[in-house]
Amino acid sequence: MKSIIQFLSGVRTEFSKVVWPKKAEFIGSIVVVLFLVFVFALYLSMIDFGFSKLTSYIYGIYGL
Repeated sequence: MKSIIQFLSGVRTEFSKVVWPKKAEFIGSIVVVLFLVFVFALYLSMIDFGFSKLTSYIYGIYGL
């Protein structure tokens, strides 16, 4: 039981050392992350669409 209390005390000490971001930094980070998620989703959608068309074309040629 003593080790759990020491652990939680250490966790509390470490959390007091954390420099939390300001509200503007936090919102800016969220905007960047959402933008990048949108860009990657669009990119992967285009790749998926291209492979879909390619496989449809190949299946059409070989009659599969």
